[in-house]
Amino acid sequence: MPPTIVDKSRLNDRWAARLITAGGLFVIVAVIGILLLIAKVSLPLFYSPTADKLAAVPPEFASLLSAEPATAVQQVDLEEKGSVSARLLPDNRIELQRRLVERDILGTEKVSELKETLADPLPGAISAFRLGRNGQNLYAATANGWLLRWDISEQQARLADTVQAFKDQRRITALTTVMGEYSLAVGDEKGQITTWMPVRTPGAGEDKHLALIHTLPGFSTPVVRLLPSPRDKSLAAFDGQGTIRMVHMTSERLLLELKAGGPVVAAAFADRGRKLLVAGADGVSQAWELSIPHPETSLQTLFGKVWYEGYNKPEYVWQSSAATDVFEPKLSLVPLIFGTFKATLFAMLFAAPLALLGALYTSQFMSPGLKGKIKPAVEIMAAVPSVVVGFLAGLWLAPLMDHNLLALFMTLVLVPTLIMLAIFAWRPLAENTDFGRGMKGYEFIGLLPVVALGIWLAGQIAPPLEAAFFAGDLKQWLFSTLGVRYDQRNSIIIAIALGFAVIPIIFTIAEDALSNVPRNLTAASLALGASRWQTAWRVVLPSALPGVFSAVMIGFGRAVGETMIVLMATGNTPITSWSLFNGLRSLSANIAVEIPEAPIYGTLYRTLFLSAVLLFVLTFIINTAAELLRQRFRKKYGRY
Repeated sequence: MPPTIVDKSRLNDRWAARLITAGGLFVIVAVIGILLLIAKVSLPLFYSPTADKLAAVPPEFASLLSAEPATAVQQVDLEEKGSVSARLLPDNRIELQRRLVERDILGTEKVSELKETLADPLPGAISAFRLGRNGQNLYAATANGWLLRWDISEQQARLADTVQAFKDQRRITALTTVMGEYSLAVGDEKGQITTWMPVRTPGAGEDKHLALIHTLPGFSTPVVRLLPSPRDKSLAAFDGQGTIRMVHMTSERLLLELKAGGPVVAAAFADRGRKLLVAGADGVSQAWELSIPHPETSLQTLFGKVWYEGYNKPEYVWQSSAATDVFEPKLSLVPLIFGTFKATLFAMLFAAPLALLGALYTSQFMSPGLKGKIKPAVEIMAAVPSVVVGFLAGLWLAPLMDHNLLALFMTLVLVPTLIMLAIFAWRPLAENTDFGRGMKGYEFIGLLPVVALGIWLAGQIAPPLEAAFFAGDLKQWLFSTLGVRYDQRNSIIIAIALGFAVIPIIFTIAEDALSNVPRNLTAASLALGASRWQTAWRVVLPSALPGVFSAVMIGFGRAVGETMIVLMATGNTPITSWSLFNGLRSLSANIAVEIPEAPIYGTLYRTLFLSAVLLFVLTFIINTAAELLRQRFRKKYGRY
């Protein structure tokens, strides 16, 4: 018996169901594969460092001239400018000797030597001292827990700091400066390792004084030596038993622990910090190859407040690069997460009310003929490339608003006020005249001149008001009176630009949901005496709520992942401020800005992939929560 049309339809349905299922599974597998790929690149950020022992040279193959630590004399070379040396005298004073080299325009050298004995009163016997490698500072520590800092950048040394580091007066046993010469690492007799740097303190004016910044993993026995890495902010710390600990100042991580087998009397880094060489008191020399690719990365540095060099308090900071090699990378993701949600929130506050109320009016009140023109026009807005929207927002809208800021605020007041007055004036005409009844479904056209009038009035009123109440410059008044800084590319710009991109999505989906509410519900409501507005608000909107909520969440997801508009319409300033007048930087825009300059498989490169994972996870969580809420609304209002 030949197959009937019904049999063919059933067969086609089965094949279509299989294809749809296979396509859905393929999408799921592809999404999971993308997540695994970007996670694979970012995971090495959290791998533990390793060290391979390269060699151990026995005493018979090496000569140790002396096992006495050479702490009484230190010297630093200032390249072509000479040198500075410091010597601890038997009477607990420090003698400075400078060799200064000056060259005239003909290249003739003039060498002068200056000698100075520091006569400042000291709070105790000096137990350790350190010359800064740039010849600008001299640090000293005492046996009763005091730290001292002299400024030796001028010909006359000046005692700049005297700080009691430890209230229990423990002996400070080791000092060194961390790479960059800004922070001072301190080891004491209790095995504690701390870092200090000059910061501004309350009541001290512009002067900076040494303050405790970081406490690093230490020992249970005294610290006898500290060795700074020439590569980053890491330190090698040694105790008297031969234990070596590699620690990082910024992340406060214990990177490695090595065993030398006995007291270490000399140590040095080689190969730009990739190798560590030590000599023991027993004459045995040892070498390790260190693999510490991402020492500055930890959960604390990525998501917590960190006290960075040059800052007066712990802060969330993103600053991936600078002009100097001694720069301390600042890779906090918090400003980027904050910027993402700030841009999305402000855009949704602008777009959602306009799109939803516009969809409600279009589906319930607008005439069918006009609706057939308005809805496609709004949908065409979604076809405008985001780079064009961002370009217009950054180069046209931002300067326009910069020169008419008060007019914008006046518009937000005058336009709604005039619309409400026009509505009250229109109601008698709509009910009692043929013209009013003939305008049914076209009312918003009559409001267009009202909106234009409000914008024109705002532009006319704003300049005299600004001159009268804000000294002619609202932006300067905000800064001088309220301390609010105005950036030309700010959150208002991003709210308007990103809202422009989101409105078509929310409008289209919400309008479809509202238009698909069964007509028998609206007819029954109107038959029972409800007005058109009561029917739309209390019958149509609750019935379409799952679809309306889906529209909002899809728009939210579109705003979270937007790149080009956020990139071009904001100043890309990674700050955590809720001010409308400041810019921001989002996760997606940050990836677009930083990834071309990131060294492959470097810390910045992997951190950017981690931010991509974070953006993926955030979007997944938001969409999952939205789907659960949509299902709940569907069950609640499904009976309608």
